[in-house]
Amino acid sequence: MIGIILAGGKGSRLFPMTMITSKQLIPVYDKPMIYYPLTTLMFAGVREIFVVVDPSQITNYKSILGDGSQWGLEVKYLLQDEPRGIADCFNLVPPDKRNQSCTVILGDNIFYGMGLGASLKTIYSGNGALAFAYEVSNPNDYGVVVLDSAGKAIDIVEKPQEFKSKYAIPGLYWFDQQCYELIHEIKPSKRGELEITEMLKVYLARNELNTQILARGTAWLDTGTPQNLLSAANFVSVIEERQGLKIGCPEEVALREGYITKTQFKSNLASMPLGEYRSYLETLE
Repeated sequence: MIGIILAGGKGSRLFPMTMITSKQLIPVYDKPMIYYPLTTLMFAGVREIFVVVDPSQITNYKSILGDGSQWGLEVKYLLQDEPRGIADCFNLVPPDKRNQSCTVILGDNIFYGMGLGASLKTIYSGNGALAFAYEVSNPNDYGVVVLDSAGKAIDIVEKPQEFKSKYAIPGLYWFDQQCYELIHEIKPSKRGELEITEMLKVYLARNELNTQILARGTAWLDTGTPQNLLSAANFVSVIEERQGLKIGCPEEVALREGYITKTQFKSNLASMPLGEYRSYLETLE
Protein backbone atom coordinates (compact mmCIF):
# COMPACT_ATOMS: atom_id res chain seq x y z
CA MET A 1 0.00 0.00 0.00
CA ILE A 2 1.16 3.51 -0.79
CA GLY A 3 0.23 6.70 1.02
CA ILE A 4 -0.67 10.05 -0.54
CA ILE A 5 -0.57 13.35 1.34
CA LEU A 6 -2.41 16.21 -0.35
CA ALA A 7 -0.28 19.32 0.15
CA GLY A 8 -0.92 21.24 -3.06
CA GLY A 9 -3.33 24.12 -3.42
CA LYS A 10 -2.81 27.79 -2.69
CA GLY A 11 -4.05 27.97 0.91
CA SER A 12 -6.15 31.01 0.06
CA ARG A 13 -8.16 30.79 3.28
CA LEU A 14 -4.94 31.35 5.24
CA PHE A 15 -3.81 34.37 3.21
CA PRO A 16 -1.54 36.29 3.87
CA MET A 17 0.26 33.53 5.83
CA THR A 18 0.52 31.51 2.63
CA MET A 19 1.99 34.24 0.45
CA ILE A 20 5.46 32.66 0.48
CA THR A 21 4.96 29.19 1.91
CA SER A 22 2.63 26.24 1.56
CA LYS A 23 -0.20 25.94 4.06
CA GLN A 24 0.99 22.48 5.12
CA LEU A 25 4.38 23.88 6.18
CA ILE A 26 2.88 26.40 8.60
CA PRO A 27 3.46 25.39 12.26
CA VAL A 28 0.71 23.81 14.30
CA TYR A 29 2.04 24.58 17.76
CA ASP A 30 5.58 23.11 17.72
CA LYS A 31 5.76 21.21 14.43
CA PRO A 32 5.09 21.78 10.71
CA MET A 33 1.48 20.96 9.86
CA ILE A 34 2.50 18.16 7.50
CA TYR A 35 4.10 16.18 10.35
CA TYR A 36 0.63 15.29 11.65
CA PRO A 37 -0.80 13.59 8.54
CA LEU A 38 2.63 12.07 7.90
CA THR A 39 2.65 10.33 11.27
CA THR A 40 -0.95 9.20 10.79
CA LEU A 41 0.17 7.31 7.69
CA MET A 42 3.16 5.94 9.60
CA PHE A 43 0.85 4.59 12.30
CA ALA A 44 -1.22 2.97 9.54
CA GLY A 45 1.88 1.03 8.48
CA VAL A 46 2.44 3.00 5.28
CA ARG A 47 6.10 3.56 4.49
CA GLU A 48 6.03 4.54 0.82
CA ILE A 49 4.52 8.01 0.71
CA PHE A 50 3.83 10.43 -2.13
CA VAL A 51 3.36 14.11 -1.30
CA VAL A 52 1.34 16.18 -3.77
CA VAL A 53 2.86 19.67 -3.88
CA ASP A 54 2.83 22.87 -5.89
CA PRO A 55 6.02 23.02 -8.03
CA SER A 56 6.98 26.35 -6.43
CA GLN A 57 7.16 24.65 -3.01
CA ILE A 58 9.08 21.49 -3.88
CA THR A 59 12.38 22.83 -2.47
CA ASN A 60 10.75 23.70 0.86
CA TYR A 61 9.18 20.26 1.20
CA LYS A 62 12.42 18.48 0.36
CA SER A 63 14.20 20.60 2.98
CA ILE A 64 11.76 19.44 5.67
CA LEU A 65 10.93 15.87 4.64
CA GLY A 66 13.87 14.89 2.44
CA ASP A 67 13.51 11.40 1.02
CA GLY A 68 12.07 10.10 4.31
CA SER A 69 14.96 7.70 4.94
CA GLN A 70 15.72 9.35 8.29
CA TRP A 71 12.39 7.93 9.46
CA GLY A 72 12.61 4.61 7.64
CA LEU A 73 10.28 5.87 4.91
CA GLU A 74 10.41 6.39 1.17
CA VAL A 75 9.05 9.86 0.43
CA LYS A 76 8.52 11.04 -3.14
CA TYR A 77 6.85 14.10 -4.60
CA LEU A 78 4.06 14.53 -7.14
CA LEU A 79 3.79 17.95 -8.77
CA GLN A 80 0.36 19.54 -9.20
CA ASP A 81 0.79 22.84 -11.04
CA GLU A 82 -2.75 24.03 -10.32
CA PRO A 83 -5.57 22.91 -8.00
CA ARG A 84 -7.56 20.20 -9.77
CA GLY A 85 -9.23 18.65 -6.74
CA ILE A 86 -8.33 16.01 -4.18
CA ALA A 87 -9.21 13.10 -6.46
CA ASP A 88 -6.72 14.33 -9.05
CA CYS A 89 -4.04 12.62 -6.95
CA PHE A 90 -4.95 9.30 -8.59
CA ASN A 91 -3.98 10.73 -11.97
CA LEU A 92 -0.59 11.76 -10.58
CA VAL A 93 0.49 8.40 -9.15
CA PRO A 94 3.21 6.83 -11.35
CA PRO A 95 1.90 3.97 -13.54
CA ASP A 96 4.25 1.43 -11.95
CA LYS A 97 2.61 2.05 -8.56
CA ARG A 98 -0.98 1.67 -9.68
CA ASN A 99 -1.13 -2.02 -8.83
CA GLN A 100 -1.32 -1.08 -5.14
CA SER A 101 -4.10 0.19 -2.91
CA CYS A 102 -3.59 3.60 -1.35
CA THR A 103 -4.31 5.65 1.73
CA VAL A 104 -5.10 9.30 1.02
CA ILE A 105 -4.93 11.99 3.69
CA LEU A 106 -5.41 15.74 3.49
CA GLY A 107 -2.31 17.63 4.51
CA ASP A 108 -4.27 20.01 6.75
CA ASN A 109 -6.13 17.34 8.76
CA ILE A 110 -5.08 16.15 12.21
CA PHE A 111 -6.36 12.96 13.83
CA TYR A 112 -5.84 12.07 17.47
CA GLY A 113 -7.35 9.48 19.79
CA MET A 114 -6.39 6.74 22.21
CA GLY A 115 -5.90 3.51 20.32
CA LEU A 116 -6.36 5.18 16.93
CA GLY A 117 -2.82 4.42 15.83
CA ALA A 118 -3.17 0.69 16.43
CA SER A 119 -6.58 0.50 14.75
CA LEU A 120 -5.34 2.17 11.56
CA LYS A 121 -3.18 -0.85 10.78
CA THR A 122 -6.11 -3.26 10.54
CA ILE A 123 -9.09 -1.08 9.67
CA TYR A 124 -8.88 -1.53 5.90
CA SER A 125 -9.49 -4.92 4.28
CA GLY A 126 -7.78 -4.04 1.01
CA ASN A 127 -11.01 -4.19 -1.01
CA GLY A 128 -13.17 -1.32 -2.22
CA ALA A 129 -12.99 2.05 -0.48
CA LEU A 130 -13.18 3.04 3.17
CA ALA A 131 -14.11 6.43 4.61
CA PHE A 132 -14.57 7.63 8.16
CA ALA A 133 -17.73 9.28 9.47
CA TYR A 134 -17.40 11.90 12.19
CA GLU A 135 -20.27 13.57 14.04
CA VAL A 136 -20.17 17.36 13.75
CA SER A 137 -22.42 20.26 14.70
CA ASN A 138 -22.00 22.03 11.34
CA PRO A 139 -22.43 19.34 8.66
CA ASN A 140 -23.27 21.89 5.95
CA ASP A 141 -19.58 22.88 5.93
CA TYR A 142 -18.43 19.43 4.83
CA GLY A 143 -19.11 16.51 2.60
CA VAL A 144 -21.44 14.26 4.62
CA VAL A 145 -22.34 10.59 4.51
CA VAL A 146 -25.90 9.42 5.08
CA LEU A 147 -26.04 6.13 6.98
CA ASP A 148 -28.86 3.64 7.34
CA SER A 149 -29.87 2.05 10.65
CA ALA A 150 -27.09 -0.53 10.25
CA GLY A 151 -24.45 2.13 9.76
CA LYS A 152 -24.07 1.45 6.03
CA ALA A 153 -23.57 4.38 3.67
CA ILE A 154 -26.55 5.08 1.42
CA ASP A 155 -25.73 8.56 0.13
CA ILE A 156 -22.97 11.18 0.06
CA VAL A 157 -23.69 14.90 -0.24
CA GLU A 158 -21.14 17.68 -0.64
CA LYS A 159 -21.85 20.63 1.71
CA PRO A 160 -25.64 20.13 1.86
CA GLN A 161 -27.75 23.28 2.17
CA GLU A 162 -30.45 21.30 4.01
CA PHE A 163 -29.77 18.80 6.77
CA LYS A 164 -28.93 15.36 5.40
CA SER A 165 -26.69 13.81 8.03
CA LYS A 166 -24.74 14.73 11.14
CA TYR A 167 -21.73 12.74 9.92
CA ALA A 168 -19.01 14.58 8.05
CA ILE A 169 -16.38 12.69 6.05
CA PRO A 170 -12.91 13.52 7.41
CA GLY A 171 -9.90 13.79 5.14
CA LEU A 172 -8.58 10.23 5.47
CA TYR A 173 -9.57 7.56 2.95
CA TRP A 174 -8.55 4.13 1.67
CA PHE A 175 -8.95 2.95 -1.94
CA ASP A 176 -8.10 -0.28 -3.72
CA GLN A 177 -6.21 -0.31 -7.02
CA GLN A 178 -9.43 0.23 -9.00
CA CYS A 179 -9.21 3.93 -8.12
CA TYR A 180 -6.71 4.69 -10.89
CA GLU A 181 -9.24 3.58 -13.51
CA LEU A 182 -12.43 4.70 -11.77
CA ILE A 183 -11.14 8.28 -11.57
CA HIS A 184 -11.93 8.55 -15.30
CA GLU A 185 -15.65 8.17 -14.50
CA ILE A 186 -15.65 11.45 -12.56
CA LYS A 187 -16.35 14.80 -14.15
CA PRO A 188 -15.07 18.09 -12.70
CA SER A 189 -17.44 19.89 -10.34
CA LYS A 190 -18.77 23.41 -10.86
CA ARG A 191 -15.55 24.77 -9.42
CA GLY A 192 -13.59 22.76 -11.98
CA GLU A 193 -12.14 20.19 -9.58
CA LEU A 194 -12.27 16.42 -9.21
CA GLU A 195 -14.04 15.99 -5.87
CA ILE A 196 -13.16 13.13 -3.56
CA THR A 197 -16.84 12.81 -2.60
CA GLU A 198 -17.59 11.98 -6.24
CA MET A 199 -14.97 9.24 -6.11
CA LEU A 200 -16.59 7.84 -2.99
CA LYS A 201 -19.96 7.94 -4.78
CA VAL A 202 -18.54 5.77 -7.56
CA TYR A 203 -17.59 3.13 -4.99
CA LEU A 204 -20.96 3.56 -3.28
CA ALA A 205 -22.78 2.90 -6.54
CA ARG A 206 -20.75 -0.29 -6.94
CA ASN A 207 -21.64 -1.31 -3.36
CA GLU A 208 -17.94 -1.21 -2.53
CA LEU A 209 -17.83 1.64 -0.04
CA ASN A 210 -17.38 0.90 3.66
CA THR A 211 -17.72 3.48 6.41
CA GLN A 212 -16.33 3.52 9.92
CA ILE A 213 -17.67 5.92 12.55
CA LEU A 214 -14.77 7.46 14.43
CA ALA A 215 -15.02 6.52 18.08
CA ARG A 216 -16.22 9.08 20.57
CA GLY A 217 -13.22 10.82 22.08
CA THR A 218 -11.32 10.81 18.79
CA ALA A 219 -10.36 14.28 17.63
CA TRP A 220 -10.46 15.35 14.00
CA LEU A 221 -9.12 18.84 13.34
CA ASP A 222 -9.18 20.72 10.04
CA THR A 223 -6.56 23.48 10.09
CA GLY A 224 -7.58 25.23 6.88
CA THR A 225 -8.75 28.54 8.38
CA PRO A 226 -7.02 30.94 10.83
CA GLN A 227 -9.47 30.09 13.62
CA ASN A 228 -9.16 26.34 13.05
CA LEU A 229 -5.37 26.64 12.87
CA LEU A 230 -5.33 28.39 16.24
CA SER A 231 -7.73 25.84 17.75
CA ALA A 232 -5.55 22.97 16.52
CA ALA A 233 -2.41 24.57 17.95
CA ASN A 234 -4.14 25.06 21.31
CA PHE A 235 -5.36 21.45 21.26
CA VAL A 236 -1.88 20.07 20.58
CA SER A 237 -0.40 22.36 23.23
CA VAL A 238 -2.85 21.22 25.92
CA ILE A 239 -2.43 17.50 25.16
CA GLU A 240 1.36 17.69 25.07
CA GLU A 241 1.64 19.75 28.24
CA ARG A 242 -0.81 17.59 30.20
CA GLN A 243 0.54 14.22 29.06
CA GLY A 244 4.18 15.04 28.53
CA LEU A 245 3.96 13.26 25.16
CA LYS A 246 4.17 14.72 21.69
CA ILE A 247 1.64 14.41 18.88
CA GLY A 248 2.84 14.12 15.30
CA CYS A 249 6.49 13.41 16.02
CA PRO A 250 7.91 11.30 13.14
CA GLU A 251 11.16 10.46 14.92
CA GLU A 252 9.26 8.96 17.85
CA VAL A 253 6.80 7.06 15.65
CA ALA A 254 9.65 5.68 13.52
CA LEU A 255 11.44 4.42 16.63
CA ARG A 256 8.37 2.90 18.29
CA GLU A 257 7.15 1.25 15.07
CA GLY A 258 10.57 -0.23 14.39
CA TYR A 259 11.08 1.71 11.16
CA ILE A 260 14.53 2.80 12.33
CA THR A 261 17.08 1.37 14.74
CA LYS A 262 18.15 3.03 17.97
CA THR A 263 21.47 3.78 16.30
CA GLN A 264 19.75 5.67 13.50
CA PHE A 265 17.50 7.39 16.03
CA LYS A 266 20.56 8.66 17.92
CA SER A 267 22.11 9.76 14.64
CA ASN A 268 18.97 11.78 13.88
CA LEU A 269 19.20 13.44 17.29
CA ALA A 270 22.84 14.36 16.77
CA SER A 271 21.92 16.35 13.66
CA MET A 272 19.30 18.45 15.50
CA PRO A 273 19.94 21.80 17.17
CA LEU A 274 19.59 21.99 20.93
CA GLY A 275 16.06 22.81 21.97
CA GLU A 276 12.83 21.52 23.48
CA TYR A 277 12.10 19.16 20.57
CA ARG A 278 15.48 17.46 20.80
CA SER A 279 15.28 17.36 24.60
CA TYR A 280 11.99 15.49 24.39
CA LEU A 281 13.40 12.94 21.95
CA GLU A 282 16.43 12.38 24.20
CA THR A 283 14.07 11.10 26.88
CA LEU A 284 13.06 8.27 24.52
CA GLU A 285 16.54 6.82 24.06
